[in-house]
Amino acid sequence: MKYVEGFFRFWYDFIVGDDWRVAVGVVVAIGATVLAVDRGANWWWLLPAAVGGLLAMTVLRDAP
Repeated sequence: MKYVEGFFRFWYDFIVGDDWRVAVGVVVAIGATVLAVDRGANWWWLLPAAVGGLLAMTVLRDAP
C-alpha cells in the first residue's frame, strides 16, 4: 500500500507542483477546448492561448 500512496503522491506533486492555479487553469482550458471542438467549433488555438496566458500570469505575479 505504501507504493501505491507514493505513486499517487508523486503524480499529484508533478501535476499540481507549486501552483495549483496553473493546474486548474490547464484542466479548464483542456475541458473548454474539448467542448468547443466537440460542438464543431474550430478552436484548437484556445489551449495554446490559455497556456500562454497562464504563463504570463505566473510570471507577472512572481516578478519583483
